[in-house]
Amino acid sequence: TMIKFILMVNKQGQTRLSSYYEWLSIEERGALEAEIIRKCLGRTERQCSFMEYRNYRVIYRRYASLFFIVGIDQKEENE
Repeated sequence: TMIKFILMVNKQGQTRLSSYYEWLSIEERGALEAEIIRKCLGRTERQCSFMEYRNYRVIYRRYASLFFIVGIDQKEENE
């Protein structure tokens, strides 16, 4: 599976760490982070921690006051 980005975000939605493994412009990164963070923080604990967004499969996990968010290629199959 190809990891495209990793984000670490606090509960207020502020990005604490971002690492991208494919080139995106600063504007694209900002827009992508804002939309994904808003979607992840808006989900309840009972909802699945997997979702599809644009051409990414997004997996997130809350640990203490941080959200760890990983974006992978949507076309990849999990074996």
